[in-house]
Order: sequence, then C-alpha cells, then structure tokens
Amino acid sequence: MTAPMIEGKRADSARRRERVLKAIDAALRSGEAITVSGLARAARVDRTFLYRHRDLLERVHTAAASPPSEGRQAAVTRASLQADLANALERNTRLAQRVRQLEKRLSESLGESAWADSGLGAPTDVDQLQRRIAILEQELAEVRGQLDERTEELAAARGANRELTRAINQRN
Repeated sequence: MTAPMIEGKRADSARRRERVLKAIDAALRSGEAITVSGLARAARVDRTFLYRHRDLLERVHTAAASPPSEGRQAAVTRASLQADLANALERNTRLAQRVRQLEKRLSESLGESAWADSGLGAPTDVDQLQRRIAILEQELAEVRGQLDERTEELAAARGANRELTRAINQRN
C-alpha cells in the first residue's frame, strides 16, 4: 500500500526537477535574470524544493553566475538601475557622514594640539596638580594647628617663668 505512494512521490519529484531544469534552460536562452525565486515561479515549484535539492540549487547559482552568452544579454532593467542608484546614494550618504565625523575628530585633535603648543592651555596634568594642592593645603592647616598649640605652650611657659622669677626676686 505504501509502495505506490512512494512511487507517486518520486514521480512528482522527478516532474518538478524536469520543470526546474527546463526553466533554467529557458532563462539562459531568454537572457532574463536568474534567481531562485524567479526560477521557482517559472517552474511552478516552491523555493524550498530548490533548497532541498542541492544539485538543482547549484545549477541555479552556476547559471546566475555564468557570463552572458552571445544569444543572452545581461538583463538591465529600469528597476535594477534604480535599485543600484538608490544603493549608491545610500552609500554616498553613509560615506559623507563618516567623512564629517572624521573631519570633526581631526579638527578637535588639531585644536587641542595647537592650544597645548601655544602655551595658553592648562597643563595636561591639571588634575594631578590640583590633588597635590589639596594635600599641601591640608598639611599646611595641620602644621598651623601644631604651631598655634606650641605658641600657646610657649606663652604659658614664659608666663610661668615670669611668675617664678618674680617669686624668687620677692623672696630676696
């Protein structure tokens, strides 16, 4: 029971293969563009049929890549020219944008270099110098605090010396 079904499936596949081969030959003779979708449409098969049969797919790609023969002219249509033009314009836009970006980076780099070379700009290690200033200011505040303490201690010691000297002088 399944053998006739298998044979029927094989016969159907063979008929489809024959239609694809005829469509490839017809496309080569007519000079039209050869694509998987176009050949599948011409052979009345699904594109997946071509993708499942690697040998047919390779023939399609070989036929599409083959140079036009004497009887076959390269198919240049208005739509293909418009697509090429649209792609070229898009590429041109992308390249122009990239050029503007690179010009801006170059301008910034040259500007920074000229600013640094002129001596007008801040030194490149400003952050390091500012950190060093903060540390030195903190150390200065600590040293001033120590100096104030010692000055007070010295004043107290001088006061004590005066009192002791006065006390000694008054006894005598």
